[in-house]
Parts: sequence; structure tokens; C-alpha cells
Amino acid sequence: MSENKIYTVEEIMGFIPHRYPFLLVDRLEVEVAGEKGIGLKNVTMNEEFFQGHFPNNPIMPGVLQIEAMAQTAGALVVAANEDAQGGKANVLFMSIDGVKFRKPVKPGDQLKMHVEKIKDRGRIWVFKGECKVDGKVVSEAEFTAMIILEK
Repeated sequence: MSENKIYTVEEIMGFIPHRYPFLLVDRLEVEVAGEKGIGLKNVTMNEEFFQGHFPNNPIMPGVLQIEAMAQTAGALVVAANEDAQGGKANVLFMSIDGVKFRKPVKPGDQLKMHVEKIKDRGRIWVFKGECKVDGKVVSEAEFTAMIILEK
């Protein structure tokens, strides 16, 4: 797979098992195959979580921003591994560290999830991630995940 490849939401659904309303990556741009990329989430008022978070002041929950980073990382790893594509991989959180929320994410924002591999050992991967809106960091975290390939 070449560098700077862009994947559509349909292709992303072939990499990770998430579906609406929990699929939080609309596009994936791979900068370095399996190691570094940017996910994109177009945040709209139609998101189900805005019904309760919060009705008069809609804010994207921080935990969903972290989940969006993890989905981006999972799709990035699976995109680089042809054996894992086509719904044959599950990416499971193991730990989340150093989480910081800096600014609220609102309807109309374009959330960009910048993720970069710190290390990997077999099925265990560690990533650093930042969510940005208009180039400004809105949240960040370091997270560890396990990739389970189905036969």
C-alpha cells in the first residue's frame, strides 16, 4: 500500500466492525502505512448523542473523541494488513493514558483525528492521538489496543 492514500467510509467499514451510529470515522488519510494517519469526522447536529449531551448546548462527548482516535488507529493498522481486511479484525482497547480535553466540539465542526504509532509488539499496539478542529488541539490521549485477527 502506498503512502498518502485516502480511504472512504465504505472502505473503512471493511477495516473495522463499527457501524452507524457508532462509526466515528468518515475518511482516513494514510500518511505512513500502518503507522501514521488522519481520520476525519464531520460532526453534524444529527448525531444521536446530541439529543442528551446537551439539548440546549450540544457538545460531542470527550469519550467519543477518544473512540474516534482509536477507530482511526484501528483502520490505519488494518488498512496496512491485507489479511485483516474484510471484517476479519477486531481492535480492542487495553488502556488509555494522558487524556486531556481542551475545547468543546460542536455541530458543524470537522474533527480530525491525528494518530501515530509509538510502538507495536505482535498484536499489541500503542498510539498517540490528537483530535483537532481548525488546526487547534481539542483533545489528546495515548492508548493501547489489541488487534485480533479472525481466520
